[in-house]
Amino acid sequence: MLAVLSKWYYQIFSEEESLILLLIIAVGLFLVVSMGDILTPFIISVIFAFLLQGLVVMLQRWGVPRPLALALTNLLFIGLILVALIVVAPLAWKQMVTLFSEFPRMVDDARQGLAYLQASHPDKISEELLVEWDETITTEISRLGQWMLSVSVAHLPNMLVVLMYLVLVPLLVFFMLLDKDKIFAWFSVFLPEERPLMRSVWLEMNDQMANYARGKAIEILVVGSVSYIAFAVLGLNYAALLGLLVGISVLIPYIGAAAVTIPVTLVAFFQWGWTTEFFYVFLVYSIIQFLDGNVLVPLLFSEAVNLHPIAIILAVLVFGGIWGLWGVFFAIPLATLIKSLLRAWPRGEAVTKVVELEG
Repeated sequence: MLAVLSKWYYQIFSEEESLILLLIIAVGLFLVVSMGDILTPFIISVIFAFLLQGLVVMLQRWGVPRPLALALTNLLFIGLILVALIVVAPLAWKQMVTLFSEFPRMVDDARQGLAYLQASHPDKISEELLVEWDETITTEISRLGQWMLSVSVAHLPNMLVVLMYLVLVPLLVFFMLLDKDKIFAWFSVFLPEERPLMRSVWLEMNDQMANYARGKAIEILVVGSVSYIAFAVLGLNYAALLGLLVGISVLIPYIGAAAVTIPVTLVAFFQWGWTTEFFYVFLVYSIIQFLDGNVLVPLLFSEAVNLHPIAIILAVLVFGGIWGLWGVFFAIPLATLIKSLLRAWPRGEAVTKVVELEG
């Protein structure tokens, strides 16, 4: 037993670089868990800097000087933030307020529908069951109202934090892009001079996650915009809000698409009922989801993030359960990191050395 444990220990922790890499990962996870709220603007800035770095490199390949490429990239970034704040956010907020005001009417329509079903099929749906459903609906609506009130009151002070982020994040992104080489050089001082394991993991992570992060940003923009245009053309209420939800849902593979189907279907049903318009909306929404999964995703990602669907769903469930929204957002990057570590971790040679020493 001790011999087996000894071989396992030397196989995994035989090199100094392995211990340092594990220490870096442990410290990083500890900081995210313990100081996630404080480090939120920094984490957001790292994500955006990672996304925008590809644009800087592309402009430089086209012959644009690096200072001008940085300036154009930051202007584009600030412009997208302004568009989101001035155009998208107010429209989505207005439609959300309208949806909440219409919610009691939708509930009354649902109750009338249940009453009609009970009257049409009294042998299958009893009055006791109808009363039980009605009480359940009333209880859940009351809980939803209390939750919405508590959330709105609790988040009022956060408006100042949001305003601070709007200034702090673009500033951090600018300096991260400007001094990327200096930051990497400073960080490399604390690493071993010979680091093949870290270099292997970094190259694989950088290649895969650059494609993943930029691909997800494009996918959100394309799917959200197409959904909004399709819903607006079909005359569906709250098209901007639902388009935004559909776009954001692509961050959570498989689960997001299934979850956002519920509000789209309910809004269409309460607006038109079992009519041709309802089935048109459902058909168009299904086509968008089909094209996203079978055309857009393979085109954008090209097998760069080669994870099995079971691994992706498991990562979303595990990391989402541990860190909430941040865990869901970073589920695939973290799963990719684990995969890269398992592939690049040294094995075999250390065990051979231990066997030779014991012999």
